[in-house]
Formats: sequence, C-alpha cells, structure tokens
Amino acid sequence: MSFSYVSHLYCPKCERTYDVDQIHQLCECGSPLLVAYDLELMRQEVKREALAEREPSLWRYHELLPVKHPEHIVSLGEGMTPLVRMPRLGRNIGIDSLYMKDEGVIPTGTFKARGAAVGISKAKELGVKQLAMPTNGNAGAAWSLYAARAGIQATVVMPVEAPELTRKECAIAGAELYFVNGLISDAGQIVAKAIREYGWYDASTLKEPYRIEGKKTMGLEIAEQFSWQLPDVILYPTGGGVGLIGIYKAIKELQALGWVDGRMPRLVAVQAEHCAPIVKAWKEKKRESEFWPNAHTVAFGINVPKALGDFLVLEAVYETDGCAIAVNDEAILAEQRTAAELEGAFICPEGAAAFAAAQKLRESGWIRDGETVVVLNTGTGLKYADTVDVHPPVLEPGDMLPKEN
Repeated sequence: MSFSYVSHLYCPKCERTYDVDQIHQLCECGSPLLVAYDLELMRQEVKREALAEREPSLWRYHELLPVKHPEHIVSLGEGMTPLVRMPRLGRNIGIDSLYMKDEGVIPTGTFKARGAAVGISKAKELGVKQLAMPTNGNAGAAWSLYAARAGIQATVVMPVEAPELTRKECAIAGAELYFVNGLISDAGQIVAKAIREYGWYDASTLKEPYRIEGKKTMGLEIAEQFSWQLPDVILYPTGGGVGLIGIYKAIKELQALGWVDGRMPRLVAVQAEHCAPIVKAWKEKKRESEFWPNAHTVAFGINVPKALGDFLVLEAVYETDGCAIAVNDEAILAEQRTAAELEGAFICPEGAAAFAAAQKLRESGWIRDGETVVVLNTGTGLKYADTVDVHPPVLEPGDMLPKEN
C-alpha cells in the first residue's frame, strides 16, 4: 500500500493535467489546480477501519493527502478537532441537532493550520525555500509558523487593519511582514509583483493546489465523527472559500471510496452583509462572482471582495442544493455573545456569522425539523478580543459584592 494515493494535478476548467512531483501554481488558463487521487486503487487496498488505531491528527488520512513521503510532514499535531453538541444554543435557534466543529482549539488557533500543515509539507517535499502570500491575518500567521518549523522563509503582506495578534504571530515566527493600506486584494497585487520579479513560491489562496487538501480534512473528520453518517447541513463562513471547496471535495472522495452513507450535506456559504460577492452571485444564479467594492465587516477573515475560487464555491453550493446567505455585523456580534453565554464557547466572529445564518435559515424554514446541522467555528474568539467591550464596575479594597439578582 502507498503512503499517499496522490495521482496528479488537474484543472477543473480546461482539464489539463500536471505532474504532482513538480512545482505548479495556476493552470495555463489561469484556473486553480486541484489534486487527484487513485481512488479505485485505494478502495481496493485501504479499509476505513484502519483509521481507528491511528493518531488523532489530520495525518490519519495520509492516503488522501498529497505528501508522498512521511519524512516531509511538518506538523504541530493539527486536526481531529471536537464536534461539540450545542443543545442550549440549538434550542434558542430552533435546531435540536446542532453541532459545532470547533477549529479554535487547533494549533495557531484557527482552521488555517490545516492548510498550512499540508501546504508547507508539500512545499518542503518539492524543495521550496522561500514563499510569499497575502493574508487577512490568520492564514499568514499559520503559514509563517509552519514555514518556520520547516525551515522555509516566509514573506507576508496583510491589511493594516488585520487583527493585532495575527501580526505578532507572523513577526515572532521570523516572517518578513508588511502592511498595506488597503484590502487583501491590494496585498495580493503586491505579492504577485514580487513573485514575478523574484520567483518565490506563491502561497496565495488557491494559487498553490495543496491548501485545499489540508482544509478538506474538516470534511473527512466530520464524516468519521458522525460514524460515517453524513449530516444534513453544513454551514461555513466563506471568504476565499477554500474550506467549503475542501469539504465538498472530501465528501465526494469518501463517496467514491464507499466510506459514507447518506446524501451529500447541503452546503451553505455564509458571508457578511457588506462583503457578500458569493451571495450576490448565487442569488443571480451566476457561476462566478463580481468584485465587491468597499468591503468591510467585523468578521475580518471573510472580508474577501473577490475569491479566485469563487466558481468552485458556487459549484459546491449548487451541486449540493445548498445556498449562500449574508448576515449583518450586529447579528454576528450578538451571536458571538449568545454562544458564550449559552454554551461557554468563545467563538470567532466568522463562526458567529455561521451560527447567525443558521438561525435565519431555520426561521425561514430552509433548515427543516429534525435535521442535523453542523456549523464550522473557524477559530478562537481570543484572536479577536477587540470585538468584545468590557466595562465592569471598579471596587475599592474592602467593598462588598452586591447580591446577585
């Protein structure tokens, strides 16, 4: 049996194929590339029961990951995050079987560690020495830290308004860090110029094929944690949309292997009201989105005015009978507080957006009685401390605490 059943890279638009043992970024046609596996051979040689004795990390699925040789794995123990039942929040929303896939407990504090772990591992296997990327914060932080572990030099450009903690993570990891007085799209243009000039490895979202493979392990874990029975609905906060694309890819691969039972979950792309290009495209039944001007939201991680893989996000939504929905910042902040008060979960604003979307979809009847719903909380709220204002009373020594009402 092979450590990995990776076969080749392919273009989802023009169907060109590429060698997985060489560095490739985008297809010649400009599309992101996807990773293919020899699923028929894997189906014959690997049984899902073999997973039971493996380590509780995303590398338990190494046959469905692109790293061919285990000595190239760069890991901090990422993966197998909790699938947490949310009974009180579920009752509040009206969903009896509500679950949170909590990515806040993963290394670096967000789901970005998954993409960084697999992306950096494959970059190491390919001999990459220096990479560059734009980021809204968390991806840059994760890739900087994993690059440091791999001995790869990272250059990161982020908006000047990116969360403070993510800046510090990049800096302490030794990355070359720059701010841009603009959005992630502006950072991307600066990075693209440097890559053309210096020949660095481009680790921008979907400009290398392997970040998706790390993110897809969320879908693999959800299936395994539900004993290979698929939930009805999965909601995902969507900026670049790599996680949603990955979850969709994971479940299709599991179906091809015969490892899961039930219908494909309906996938929901959740965006913010003032940055909702995917929602607009879905409502207009388009296959690609338009650039969203003047994008802004408290959920900074999904403040992406135009995603390179928008057509893949929309395909996942259309093919699963899912939907795309936007929520406003007020609802996001309110849901963040509600999740903490009812469930003791300090979730990130992006995760709060997905819970707020679940409530809207339940109220409209799109989420039906008795359905099992999974919400992705993509990071810990600790990385967004400025979203919570606290003004407690100040006591003097010897003061008496008031009796609780």
